[in-house]
Amino acid sequence: MARTKQTKAKRKKLEEEESTTTEEESNTTKPQPQPPKNLFSSLLPPPQIRTIITQYLQDDIPSHFDVGGHVVGNTIKKAELWMKSPGVLAGIPFFNATFDVCGSCQITWEDIAIEGQSYPNASGDNKIKLATVTGPVSHLLRGERTALNTLSRCSGVATLSNECVQIAKSNQWKGLVAGTRKTTPGFRLVEKYGLLVGGAATHRLDLSQMVMLKDNHVWACGGSIERAVKKARVVSGFSQKIEVECQSLAEAMIAAEAGADVVMLDNFEPEQLKKDAKVFKEKFPHVTVEASGGITMETMPDYFSEDVDVISQGKLTQGYDCVDFSLKIVH
Repeated sequence: MARTKQTKAKRKKLEEEESTTTEEESNTTKPQPQPPKNLFSSLLPPPQIRTIITQYLQDDIPSHFDVGGHVVGNTIKKAELWMKSPGVLAGIPFFNATFDVCGSCQITWEDIAIEGQSYPNASGDNKIKLATVTGPVSHLLRGERTALNTLSRCSGVATLSNECVQIAKSNQWKGLVAGTRKTTPGFRLVEKYGLLVGGAATHRLDLSQMVMLKDNHVWACGGSIERAVKKARVVSGFSQKIEVECQSLAEAMIAAEAGADVVMLDNFEPEQLKKDAKVFKEKFPHVTVEASGGITMETMPDYFSEDVDVISQGKLTQGYDCVDFSLKIVH
């Protein structure tokens, strides 16, 4: 009897060990979750992005008859998206939205197509397939140029932004590389999205997001930085930051004393900037210091300083090269 109980106990123990082993093997062989293809897509409210894309399409689609669409008809076809020059992929939500608005189209993205990833080896001789779009051929061709325009430009911003961010990291600078409000009219959302994907800060998105008092504002207030800041604070309250564009250390001191949250040291020479930023931070360590004005990717390292929090460049959304993509009907 005792031997039977021991045998049963051993068998139960073996079964439990086998069960544990099976679970461990099962967990080991489970497919690992893939990174999302577009990390920042949830920032884009669908109604807003649909409205913007609809405007883009209306700018390109014929106002009366689409003769080209009549020529090709509505046969279901496939079109392949190819990347043909090096860069960082950005703009997937805009590409998707374009064919969503065109209607009756489905997009299948390749596993390698991940927003924010760099493809340094892409070229005309080494094209990289990123996606396949399926739908009525007339719909594919109506959406083609708008989809490629947004993708190529958004990727261009992301590529240049990422290059600047990598320079900052390689120099162990802890501040933020930022864009500016110097964006293409009607195309701001795409370019600001590209900044984020590239790893840069967007800066303010529009006039209402942060108060920025530039030289024109101060001059229009009789030349008083203090008056301009205090007038802005009355209506902006506690929920908005106030930034003041300053041409000298003295102006930055006045702005901070008046209650500015951010001071922009504008068009300073690198050595003067670092010297003045250090003096300023000793008195106002809580106030953000932004360096701006004529700074490029090549000159940016000259401005790196532990006393400078942000370096902004208009070129990130004004002087970028587009990444080359094509969308080809499979035949």
